[in-house]
Amino acid sequence: MYDKLTKSDIRKMEEEIEYRKLVVRPKAVEDVREAAAQGDRSENFEYYAAKKFNRQNNSRINYLEKMIRTATIIDDSSDENEVGLNNTVTVEFVEDGLVQKFKIVTTVRGDSLNGMITNESPLGKALLHKHVGDVCHVKVNDSVEYDVKIIGLENTDDEGDKIRSF
Repeated sequence: MYDKLTKSDIRKMEEEIEYRKLVVRPKAVEDVREAAAQGDRSENFEYYAAKKFNRQNNSRINYLEKMIRTATIIDDSSDENEVGLNNTVTVEFVEDGLVQKFKIVTTVRGDSLNGMITNESPLGKALLHKHVGDVCHVKVNDSVEYDVKIIGLENTDDEGDKIRSF
C-alpha cells in the first residue's frame, strides 16, 4: 500500500476513525441488537441490513488504520510561485486550446470528476514543481501523451477536502 499522505490527511483519517468508533459503531451495534430481538432471523431484513452496515463500518475503520500504519508522510509545502500539493492550477491543453482547472491532491482525496487530481497521476506528476508559463509534457502511456501550458496558479489548502470512501 504505502500511500504518500500529508499530516493533514492522517489527521482527517484519525478524525473519521474516532467518529466511526465513538458514534457510528455504538449505533450500529444497537441496531443489530434491536433487529435480533425481533425474533426469527431467517426473514428478518433489518437484522441482515444492520449486520452488513456494522461490518462495513468496521471494515472502513480497519482500512483507515492500515492506511495510517503503512503511509509515508510527505511535505505539502511549496514555493508560492511553484505548483505543489493542494494548489489549484489552470492549464491550457496545447493541442486544442481547452482550459481547465485542477487541484493537486494526495491519492486519498482524489476526485477527478470534480477537478481534484492526484500527485501520482500522469498530469499531477507533470505539473508538480513547475511554474506559470511552463509547458509540461504528460505521458499517460506508450501511445497517449500531450502537452499542457500552466496559465494560472492559486495557493489553496486542503480545508474542506474530504477523504475518499472506497
